[in-house]
Amino acid sequence: MATPSKKSEGLERFIDSITPNSLGRRGSIVANKCSWCGGDASVFRNEKSRREYAISGFCQECQDKTFGKD
Repeated sequence: MATPSKKSEGLERFIDSITPNSLGRRGSIVANKCSWCGGDASVFRNEKSRREYAISGFCQECQDKTFGKD
């Protein structure tokens, strides 16, 4: 289980309002689910991707689609 990064209440509410996964960003991260696609988020390419997951809640595939593979 990853630990979600800290965000202000207002920012967390905003993120949850645009996040398709009904668990929201924090709930998704705690459940090892992607906050965007709802898929499994337990395998990451490297430590940098794992740290990004704690920030965005994006699985490796969604990170690659959003930020590129490099």
